[in-house]
Amino acid sequence: MSETNWAGNITYGASALHTPTSLDELQEIVRRSRKLRALGSRHSFNRIADTDGDLVSMRGLAGVLDIDATNRTVTVEGGITYGQLCPVLDAAGFALHNLASLPHIGVVGACATATHGSGNANKNLASAVVALEFVTATGDTVTLRRGDAGFAGAVVHLGALGVVSKVTLDIQPSFQVREDIYTDLPFQTLLDNFEAISGAAYSVSCFTHWKGDTIGFVWLKNLAARIPPADGFFGAKPQTRPWHPIAEIDPAPVTQQMGVPGPWYLRLPHFRMEFTPSAGAELQSEYFVARRDAVAALKALHAVQDRIAGPLMVSELRTIAADEFWLSPNYQQDCLALHFTWFQDWPAVSSALRTIEAALAPFGGRPHWGKLFTMERATLQSRYPKLADFRALATKHDPHGKFRNAFVDEYVF
Repeated sequence: MSETNWAGNITYGASALHTPTSLDELQEIVRRSRKLRALGSRHSFNRIADTDGDLVSMRGLAGVLDIDATNRTVTVEGGITYGQLCPVLDAAGFALHNLASLPHIGVVGACATATHGSGNANKNLASAVVALEFVTATGDTVTLRRGDAGFAGAVVHLGALGVVSKVTLDIQPSFQVREDIYTDLPFQTLLDNFEAISGAAYSVSCFTHWKGDTIGFVWLKNLAARIPPADGFFGAKPQTRPWHPIAEIDPAPVTQQMGVPGPWYLRLPHFRMEFTPSAGAELQSEYFVARRDAVAALKALHAVQDRIAGPLMVSELRTIAADEFWLSPNYQQDCLALHFTWFQDWPAVSSALRTIEAALAPFGGRPHWGKLFTMERATLQSRYPKLADFRALATKHDPHGKFRNAFVDEYVF
């Protein structure tokens, strides 16, 4: 088998890739497999999805099963992407609370790795999970619901409990969003006004190259009725044309900007579903620090920016509200997420990552589970106080480690 991830930097070591089209078929695949990992949209950049056993893709089970208008939930199959789900939800008059930058990613994989959007008041995508059904190592199904014992450990599960076959999410009434772009925010202004800037819209993204003393772009995504300042934003200049986060790239793939109101699912992501996401040949990393440490963490990175900028395409700064999921980087802390999109130059990138991790060490920086990092096992594990509880939960549902792989063994067990 020669299957790769989206970026092409990982070739999976599995002996077979299965694509079931029914729950019965999925259960039989799980029963007969010695080792198994679920493979989602392949937008992870490390070996979290890899295995020396079999892979199972859920793309053949990607339906919307039920929209419950009374309880405001939607139940979907385990292979659905946000790009498939959101238009169906919106047509029924509903929305999710937030979205990540890419609509191409799978719902289950995004929740399993605590992937997020942006906004001081917005929790990550996993926070919408009301219930999940997964196929255990024996081929049986288990359902955990919000409030059940173990639910807080099962939502962000890294694929270690089983294969999620069904998930139920909170929904809310559909809403309209507008996106406005500003350029050249002074870095010192961001430090002096961090809470005001990060809380200035429903979703706020700051893009920088970690060069000089300026933040290149600020993207404000507001509820459509909220009109942002026309004459500037904390000294940043309003723009009259669309921009890609990487200024040199054609902005055609990005979602509608220039303050044009539109449906939530066509504005909250950065990229359009109909385009290949982002820049293509790239690597990605991301680290989370408590929002109370945001200014100090930004200062720490600015002090070493000359050791980061070389292999960097662009860096994005976003905020996420706290949650209670045991393996979430946002566990019990509002966070600043520092995201890095890199050129595919691993020696240079790994050197930059070591610099970043050292700079963020005083703040207990936690890496994104699906992206690249160089952090030592003991250091990472020390930053998750509920790790022992998660190990016990995983062992309960998978006592012989069918769903574990080298990545999970190294960083979790």
